[in-house]
Amino acid sequence: MKAGWFEKFGEAEDVIKVGEQPKPSVGVGQVLVKLATSGVNPSDVKKRAGAFPNLLDNGLVIPHSDGAGTIESVGKGVPESRVGQRVWVYQAQYGRLLGTAAEYIALDANRAVALPDNTDFTVGACLGIPAMTAHRCVHADGDVRGKTILVTGGAGRVGYYAIQWAKMAGATVIATASNAADKALCIELGASQVVNHRQPNWAKQVLQATEGRRIDRVVDVEFGANLPEVLNCIAPSGVIATYSSTQVQQPSLPFLQMMFMDLTLRMIIVYAMPEAAKVQAINDITAALKAETLRHRIAHIVPLDSLSQGHQLIEQGGFGGCVVISME
Repeated sequence: MKAGWFEKFGEAEDVIKVGEQPKPSVGVGQVLVKLATSGVNPSDVKKRAGAFPNLLDNGLVIPHSDGAGTIESVGKGVPESRVGQRVWVYQAQYGRLLGTAAEYIALDANRAVALPDNTDFTVGACLGIPAMTAHRCVHADGDVRGKTILVTGGAGRVGYYAIQWAKMAGATVIATASNAADKALCIELGASQVVNHRQPNWAKQVLQATEGRRIDRVVDVEFGANLPEVLNCIAPSGVIATYSSTQVQQPSLPFLQMMFMDLTLRMIIVYAMPEAAKVQAINDITAALKAETLRHRIAHIVPLDSLSQGHQLIEQGGFGGCVVISME
């Protein structure tokens, strides 16, 4: 099969190869998926750059956890009726070497989720990390109906979905964005107000937007950098759900201040979510896809031959939406 892989860490153009690899065999409890698309996420490019030094100890890595395609065959214990089913896959390269940047993947059947007929494979490649992370951030700590949620970086890959999940669940959403286009997008997605996180003391803007009422929950894209401002606008007993801290990778916590506010700090990554939370997210994603109530944004579609370009796009940033690799 045609696939992309890396055998050493480094810059994308230096280490990513595209060529032929053995087609995987389906095992017990697994499905073999003929992939149409593969999603590129920041975690994928960090792995390739060397974030996990032991990753290559047991051989080459075919990257990416997200993707979509059609089940070609099933292993023992999986119903034959699943053959021919359109699916999206997630967690494909977690705890294993062979991910979705290939024409085929064999993986546990529960990691291949039925994709509704009205949903394109390109969208399917965006659901695993972005949509599921956002769902967990919004729903991990109970019902949000009637609560006010701040989504930082509302136009980003996760924030984009978080605004929608929160709005659909009955919350009032305040978002942050740094330019007029992103502000308009956040409003379209359901945010009632948008503040500029690049301006100093932006927490004051949040409180102005809420008429002085502090925020109940925060879905945060830059925990370390945003924490001082978040603490200026979050309510006592509030929850900070964060999935990234790129700018300040080892943040210091003002423990006493946070303790006396009775705050909950939740750190989120799809791989470690409880299975029950994954099932809840999958059920809600499926319902939203069928009803066409969830919007999606594909920024770039590049062919498998240009896999290194997909990684470079994620590293360069400067755009909103997902990067999808096409197998065709």
